[in-house]
Amino acid sequence: MNPITAFIALGCVAIGAILVTTGYLVPGAIFVLLAIVIASALKMANAWQKFVILRAGKLRGVKGPGLFLIIPVIDSVVAVIDERIQTTAFSAEEALTKDTVPVNVDAIIFWFVHDAQKAALNITNYREAIDRVAQTSLREMIGSSMLSALLSERTAADELLRSEIGRKTADWGISVKSVEIPVALQDAMSRQAQAEREKQARVILGSAEAAIAGKFVEAAMIYAGQPAALQLRAMNIIYETTKERGTTILMPTSMVDSMNPVVALALARQDNTAQGNATGSLPPSNRSTQQKNASRIEEISPAGQPT
Repeated sequence: MNPITAFIALGCVAIGAILVTTGYLVPGAIFVLLAIVIASALKMANAWQKFVILRAGKLRGVKGPGLFLIIPVIDSVVAVIDERIQTTAFSAEEALTKDTVPVNVDAIIFWFVHDAQKAALNITNYREAIDRVAQTSLREMIGSSMLSALLSERTAADELLRSEIGRKTADWGISVKSVEIPVALQDAMSRQAQAEREKQARVILGSAEAAIAGKFVEAAMIYAGQPAALQLRAMNIIYETTKERGTTILMPTSMVDSMNPVVALALARQDNTAQGNATGSLPPSNRSTQQKNASRIEEISPAGQPT
């Protein structure tokens, strides 16, 4: 009950009570009955409100703002519609973009009722319907958009979402003023940035592997032509392994020589010779092996170096 109706009704009740106490029962009863009728019939709508009235189940009209009368019992106010701009927050959790990236998007929709009659009669609960339509439209928009477009074209996404929701709610007498996505997509942006960094790191690693492989091939060619260089490299490897403090490495004295193919073949030839001298005669297989080793040593050894 609005303040004006309450004031008039209470005034009638007070007058009726005074008349009853002074002995005027009939006039007092009339004022009390009038107070009840005024309380039921006199309505007031604020500037932003519209009252939807049914008379015997049929649409009587939409009243407001201001004071107006209805017929008690026959007329009924079925809805009071607020025509001010409303805000509704909604979200789409774990929605997949067109490139199958899961994102969590929060948004806010600004809307208002432009036709109170449709909002009251065409849908049961227009506030709940707004939330459901906004959520499903947001999921559809995310599913049809690439992640890069959502991150870079936020204004276009807001306008697309506003027009889509407005198209679905037009029959309910509801207009959508704007849709905003205030929360940035930090998770999606971080995943995209991480993926870009991983992609760049893999490209750099592949380039480095190719360059290293080329250097290894070049070093192998140098070592093949210069066995002394391979021996120096072996000595450098031994030095590098002994630089760490608290490290103890045990190695045989012939380790460096074994890394030189020329010396290794010479040692193998000496072993075969020693075995032949010990047995007095070499089997045919050992003789052929010794001849092959000797020929390989002559091919590998530089000119002028005794084998």
